[in-house]
Amino acid sequence: VQLQASGGGLVQPGGSLRLSCAASGSIRSIDFMAWFRQAPGKLRELVARIISSSSTNYADSVKGRFTISRDNAKNTVYLQMNNLNPEDTAVYYCNSRLVESGKDYYMGYWGQGTQVTVSS
Repeated sequence: VQLQASGGGLVQPGGSLRLSCAASGSIRSIDFMAWFRQAPGKLRELVARIISSSSTNYADSVKGRFTISRDNAKNTVYLQMNNLNPEDTAVYYCNSRLVESGKDYYMGYWGQGTQVTVSS
C-alpha cells in the first residue's frame, strides 16, 4: 500500500492550493484519511481528517479556510486550502488508517509529503 501526495507549491498570501493524496495497492477498506503538516522546528500536527462526508474535523487554525473531501471510489483525499497565509507554510503529509486485502486489522500509512510555501 502506498500513499502518493501531490499539489504543493509556492503561493502568495491569500491564494489557494489543492492537495491530493491517492492510496494505492490491495486495500480492503479505509477507516479515515487525513492531512498533517510539519513546519521547520515544529512538531507534526493534524490539519484535517475525514471519515465520511459527514464526519470531518479540523485544526482550529484552518477552520473556515481549508476543506477536506474524499473520493471513496478512487481512494483519494483532497485538501482545498483557501486564504493561505505564511503560517501555513509546511510540509504536508497525508495519512490513512486502512485494512489491506486479506487482513483483518487496521494499519496506518503515511505519504511522502508535499511542500507548501506561502510567501510574497
